[in-house]
Amino acid sequence: MYKIVFCLVFVSLLVVDQVFSGRDFYAILGVSKRATKNEIKKAYRRLAKEMHPDKNQDDPDANSKFQDLGAAYETLSDDEKRKLYDRGGEEALARDGGGGGGDPFASFFGGGGSPFGDFFGFEGQGGEREIPRGANIVLDLWVTLEELYVGNFVELTHNKPVMKPAKGTRKCNCRQEMVTRSLGPGRFQMTQQQVCDDCPNVKFVNEEHLLEVEIEPGMNNGMEHKFVSEGEPHMDGEPGDLVLQIRTYPHEMFERRGDDLYTNVTISLVDALNGFEMDIEHLDGHKVHLSREKVTWPGARIRKKGEGMPNYENNNLFGTLYITFDVEFPKGQIDDENKETLSKILNQKSINSVYNGLGGFKAS
Repeated sequence: MYKIVFCLVFVSLLVVDQVFSGRDFYAILGVSKRATKNEIKKAYRRLAKEMHPDKNQDDPDANSKFQDLGAAYETLSDDEKRKLYDRGGEEALARDGGGGGGDPFASFFGGGGSPFGDFFGFEGQGGEREIPRGANIVLDLWVTLEELYVGNFVELTHNKPVMKPAKGTRKCNCRQEMVTRSLGPGRFQMTQQQVCDDCPNVKFVNEEHLLEVEIEPGMNNGMEHKFVSEGEPHMDGEPGDLVLQIRTYPHEMFERRGDDLYTNVTISLVDALNGFEMDIEHLDGHKVHLSREKVTWPGARIRKKGEGMPNYENNNLFGTLYITFDVEFPKGQIDDENKETLSKILNQKSINSVYNGLGGFKAS
């Protein structure tokens, strides 16, 4: 009897706790309560693409799920709101007036517009008159190879001209219209003239916007991040977009080609003949172990599968690391006795073969 009562009380407490705390924002984003801000941002960006209602039209709960996702990100990405939520759930947020109502997409995609038109091609289509837009601003975003390997978040300060009310009026919505003028009985003349409306005057004031760019693992040169409505303003329409194109700084150790990495290692003649062991420090700091017992000739190449760059579409797949060896020969003279000893040890005949290497021929 006591066991049954205890179980009922325990279940009741669980239900009360769930009602008190509201939605589990950590579970919605699929992160732990110890997740860093960058981990929360990555989880949100990934799920926002997957859960957008336009991509899940067969799910009747898609809109509510997407709203839950936005509320979870808006709360957990803000340090103060997160503290309140951790102490008392959504009830604490409601008491403080900090629950919902913001735009969780703003810092990722800029103000205005739907960020998912670029992802999925779901921009609204209708027969409305085309709204004039300002020019897009296209800039290079230079990143390191390390950032493209492990990923990163970059914060940018963007000075954006914002339209503000000003005194007076201005000519706007100017257009060409046909005007008919009477020249006498039965005579008319049609001319084209510009007609404008009177609109309230405006001025542009620079405002500082903080933008966040996610450098996703495996991104390639030329890939773009678009911030909607962060481009050049338009007096009678909407501002253009700010487009950031990924560019990679040259790296001292590695050269990237697709998902593969290339590097050169110089070894001594002694190591080339006797074999060697060594470690190469990779882009994220882990060590790639190399060992060779055979003779290594100049230009010899070995490859390490799975040690290249992460694939952009699937970060669980990695390219190949190609290592080409250079052999540093000793400088100076070798006396006759050591020459004879080397000849006996190497037991190699003299070779003098001339061939067209650039043409693809090999020594005969």
